[in-house]
Formats: sequence, C-alpha cells, structure tokens
Amino acid sequence: MFRFFEKLVDPYQPYPISNTPPRQLWPFLREYLLPFKKVFWFLGCFSALVAAIEIILIWYLGRLITMLSDSTPAEFWSSHKLELIGMATFILTLRPLIQAINTLLQNNAMLPNVGTLVRYRSHRHVLGQSVSWFDNDFAGRIANRIMQTPPAMGEVVFQAFDAITFSIAYLIGAIFLLAEADLRLAIPLLIWVGLYGWLVFWTVRRVGPASEAFSDARSAVTGRVVDSYTNIHSVKMFSQDNQELNYGLEAIENARTKFQYEMRLYTLMDIGLVTLNGFLVVSVVGWGIYLWVIGSASVGVVAAGAALTTRMNGMSGWIMWALTTVFRQLGVIREGMETISSPIELVDLANAKPLRIEAAHISISNLTHRYGRNFGGLEDISLEIKPGQSVGLVGASGAGKSTLIKLLLRFYDVEKGIIRFDGQNISHVTQDSLRSQIGVVQQDSSLLHRSVRDNILYGRPGSSEEEVIKAAKKAEAHEFILTLEDPEGRVGYDAQVGERGVKLSGGQRQRVALARVILKDAPILVLDEATSALDSSVEADILETLYGVMAGKTVIAIAHRLSTIARMDHIVVLEDGRIVEEGTHTSLLKADGAYATFWRHQSGGFLATKNYDGV
Repeated sequence: MFRFFEKLVDPYQPYPISNTPPRQLWPFLREYLLPFKKVFWFLGCFSALVAAIEIILIWYLGRLITMLSDSTPAEFWSSHKLELIGMATFILTLRPLIQAINTLLQNNAMLPNVGTLVRYRSHRHVLGQSVSWFDNDFAGRIANRIMQTPPAMGEVVFQAFDAITFSIAYLIGAIFLLAEADLRLAIPLLIWVGLYGWLVFWTVRRVGPASEAFSDARSAVTGRVVDSYTNIHSVKMFSQDNQELNYGLEAIENARTKFQYEMRLYTLMDIGLVTLNGFLVVSVVGWGIYLWVIGSASVGVVAAGAALTTRMNGMSGWIMWALTTVFRQLGVIREGMETISSPIELVDLANAKPLRIEAAHISISNLTHRYGRNFGGLEDISLEIKPGQSVGLVGASGAGKSTLIKLLLRFYDVEKGIIRFDGQNISHVTQDSLRSQIGVVQQDSSLLHRSVRDNILYGRPGSSEEEVIKAAKKAEAHEFILTLEDPEGRVGYDAQVGERGVKLSGGQRQRVALARVILKDAPILVLDEATSALDSSVEADILETLYGVMAGKTVIAIAHRLSTIARMDHIVVLEDGRIVEEGTHTSLLKADGAYATFWRHQSGGFLATKNYDGV
C-alpha cells in the first residue's frame, strides 16, 4: 500500500533542463511542482471530502440531540435504529478509508517526493554553475539554501492541502449548516469571516518579507560559521578565535533581530485571534440561545452551533498558523531562489560538439582577459604548443599564469581572442568533453571527504583495483596509503581522508592528487605547482615519475621552483599579463633577460615574487 502511493511521482523523472530558471516565485513553484499536478487534484478533492464529513458529523450531532429530546427511549430506537446503524457503519468504515487515502496522498505520495525533487533539481542546477560563480559566495550559504528550500516547499504544499483546502471547504460547509438551520445564525459567522480574513491579510503581508529577511540572515550565519570551520587551521594558527567569534556574533545578532520582529507579528496575530474567536463563540451560541428562547430554533440547532463554533475556535488558530507558515516558508523559498534560480552564464553552445583530441595541439591567438576590469589578467597572448611538447610558464605572482590555465580549462569564457585544441575553438565544444581531455594537478590539491580509493578513482571512474594501485605506486603514494587508518577503523585505500583531505599531510595529498591524474591518463597535462608540497627527496622521485607520465602528452607546467621546469621543451616568461620571453632553459639563460634574472634570484630553488594587483 505504502509503495503504491510512494511511487505515484518519480522525483528523478526526466525534465526539460533550463539554464535560466524562473526568477519569480509563482512560476518557480509551478515549474517544480508540475509533476504533482494529478496528485494535487486528488488531494484537494479528498481534503474537501474530509472537511465535508466533519461538517456532516456536527450536523448529525444536532439532529441526534433533537431526536433524543423529541422521543422516548423506546420510540427512539424503534424509529431510528436503521439510521443509527448506517451512521455508525459510515463512521467506522468509510470515514477512516477516506481519511487514510487523504493521509497517504499527503504523507507518502507528496511530502517525501516534493522535497526530494526540489533538492535533486536545485543541486543539479547549482553543480552546473561556473567556478567563478562559486567564488563569489559562501559555500555554507549556498549549501544552506539548497537544504532549507526543499522542506520549505514541502511545508507550503502540505499546509495548502492539510489546512487551507480543508478550512475553505469546512467554512463553506459551516455557513450552509447554520443557514439551513436558521439563516440568521450565519450572519455572525460571516462577520467573523470578514474580520478573520482582514487579520490574515494583515499578518501574511508582513510575515512573508519578515521571514525572507530572517532566512537570509540565517543563511549569512551559516556562511560565516562554515567559513570559520573550513579555515580552522588559519584561525588557530593566528590565534583568532575571538575575531571569528565576533565575526559570527555580528551575523547571529542580526538574525536574532530579524527573528524578534517576526515573532512580534505572531504575538499580535495571536492576541487578535483570541479576541475574534471570543466574538464568534458568544455571537453564534448567544444568537442560537435567543432563537431557542423565542421558539425559532430547536435544542439540536443550538447544540450544533455550539459544537461548530467550539471546533472553529480551535481550528482558527491552526488555520492562521498554517497560513502564516505558508507565507513564512514562501519567504524562505524566495531567499533560496537567489541561489537556485541564479542563471547559468557559462554554458555550452546549442550546437556544441564533444572535443576530439588526436594530436593535442594547443593554439592561443591574441588572447586578452581582464575579468571585466581595466587591469590585470592577460593582454594579447599568442602561443603555439605543439603536440607532445612540454611548456613551462614562469612569472612573478600575478603575472597571469593561473589566468591562462583557467581559460584553457574554460572556467571563464575568454573576453577576446581564441583558444584552439587541435583546431577546435574550445568555446564551441562541450565543457565536459574539454575537461575530460585535461589532467590537472594543482598547488592546493584538496581532496573529497571520501576514501583514498574514491579520490583516485575520480580520475577515471570504473577503473580496476589493479589500475588504482598502479597509479598510486607511480605517484609514490602506495606505501603510505597502506599505513592509513581513520577513526572508524578503515585502513589503507578504504581510509577516509577528511574534508579537503585534512587528515593527510600536504605531501600525501599532493601524491594522491598525482595518482588521480595519472589514472586519468588525459592527453593534455597541466601541472600548477604540482610538487610544491613535497620535500626535495620525494620531489626528485615524483619528478622522474612525472617526466615519464609526460611522455607523448602535451604538458603545461607552472612552477616557482625553476629547477622543476628546466627540462621542459619550451619555457614562456609572463610579466604583467604579457609574454616577455620564450625559449629553452639554456637559450633563456644565454639571453640574460627576465628568466636569467629569476634564475639568479632564486633562493633554495624558489622564484622571488612581487606584489601585484592583478590575477
């Protein structure tokens, strides 16, 4: 039974993927909730039916009291036994069945799948964003919005059917019930409805924006806290616990202030609701008693009116809370939409084709990229990297080396110029196919919080255990991997490395990252300070391995330690975003220019740096 309802909607069903999701609330809700259209229709019908049954029971209570007061015990049973048996059968069988279907639609068909669908699709959308998009926000805030928006969406839908649809049907039934007994009894109820509607309108107009402001403030708290925790080594290294506490406290206090304002609205709402409910009980019951006194209403009508108002007295608070919950959660959704509905700007062209690498020839023509500014970046770079050639990039910090690598990986679209791989403009091929042909080892080789095996397999999923071990041995990582053990008792290749690989030393992380790239075996290899975290003896061994891996590949290497690129086929010297020299190590030393100056200024094999405001 449960499985039938749980499978009514597949949250992972195919859907038209858009790089520009709706930025307005209602179109956003409609797009995400469209798969639940049929479920919502049935749920609305059953919610109304449940409300109608409650009204019928209250009506029958009044009828029962009237029948009891108008009959002797003997007459009562003989005259109404079939009716009583029929009503009892209905209450014991049909009513639970209808209620069960309504609950199954809510709790099993809708709630788990709404949250899952929204979280899956929003996570998929965010993963499609560019690296620069992530660089402009807190990872914690992004994650918080991805996590809090789906349950908010589920809560909105749940309350819409559990409370709002039910209450509307209940209210309509209540008016008909009182009007059928005596039209005058419906008058105080209609007045109460008008006042109640005004209170709802006053509250929800303020709750939505207040909730959105609090949700944004709460996400800011998460962002700051996660930022502190992620960089806990720096916090401890510089003894800045108090500064981080104050940094978080500022956001925490702002969230408290926003939450206080929201709670003030609920307090005013509650006071107004209690007053209105008092009016409802006194007016309907008092009016009913008056009609009974003058002989215009039966005892059953008075009892039904009393039962109805008592029920509505309790239900009105629930309905009001449900309505404010809906608008509060809509505020959360609006805040989450700042991330979930953010358009993806770095996209593949509509007719983009997979990159085909045959020779791995890289051609860079008149490349200029300044990140939208008037300084920094690269200026009119042209470079030919022949198939199988190894090229070293040299330059002080900020000379543009990393920018060039990011553009080769298409982390940004070039502002001017063209980059071609084997004659194919990289802006015209799919991003995944481009990056699948490039193996990268970075200076800061952060790892995934998974096992060592999973991290190495990231280079080429589906590889065999033998291939993983072979890659680790080439990276001089196999021996230390066998000694690893995490707090859960997992050892060797099964050991977890911690967030960003913090449980490993810098050199160990670098070697696992090297193993990952070796396993990938891409035709183009990018080394961005690939041996910077290694001591000299290990570096010498791994360099020999890297030179072996480079064989037959097109290689681009960045290094401040010039000894690591001295054996490269070609060396390019960048300064202020321009190529100022290029040639072999020997020819550049003979030229006695910038490269020779760098070589002479090395201390322990490192390139001196300079202050620069560029990238």
